[in-house]
Amino acid sequence: MTVLDFFLLVVAGFFTGLIGFVTGMASIVSYPALLAVGLPPVTANVTNTVAMVAVGVGATANSGRELTGRGRTLVWWAGLSALGGLLGALALLVAPEGTFEVVVPFLVAAASIALLVQPVVRKHVGELSAPWIVPLGILLISVYGGYFGAGAGVIYLSMMLLCTSESVWSASVLKSFLLGIANLVAALGFAMFGPVHWFAALGLAIGALVGGWCGPPVVKVIPPNLLRVAVGVLGLGLAVYLAR
Repeated sequence: MTVLDFFLLVVAGFFTGLIGFVTGMASIVSYPALLAVGLPPVTANVTNTVAMVAVGVGATANSGRELTGRGRTLVWWAGLSALGGLLGALALLVAPEGTFEVVVPFLVAAASIALLVQPVVRKHVGELSAPWIVPLGILLISVYGGYFGAGAGVIYLSMMLLCTSESVWSASVLKSFLLGIANLVAALGFAMFGPVHWFAALGLAIGALVGGWCGPPVVKVIPPNLLRVAVGVLGLGLAVYLAR
């Protein structure tokens, strides 16, 4: 990997952190950036997971006050996120060779579609209510986040808006914090047993930390719909490319 590749990953990391907070589609930017600098799919995925820890750190550091006062509920949700991240990492590490390359186009396509239909989902805020939906949803989304994660933030945000009284802002902060925990746990497993490209992870993480930090204030001034549609369309294009 060249110095230019490293610089490009830093830039991609910044937009990854920013887009990740605004739209929940961080990996749609970071994953193809890692492929573009020559990493094979599985190495790109585990390297991406390690680097994405920085997005949660940056975003939470600049919006952590939203998490105060949640007490045992937040601890319970954090525990489920950690468990889900662990299960997702194990699923990727033990899957037969070649499985990931087959599955990833469908994951990217599903995540992109979820992003494009997000406004439709938001129209139904408050229509669902059951005490077990949110904990189960956090666990399953965290499993997906530990395995691949593209679009996990969108799915999480949609679930919170459908099943709780959280505002879009607070749901975004919770999404970044809880998926950050899932990424951290998965990253620890990948660091020990996965083919992490540490130089690439460092470049991506540097940019992602800054982008995640800038996400909370920037989301208030940039039209999110424009970014949402652009990333969703590009994500579908990426899915088609990967399926070739």
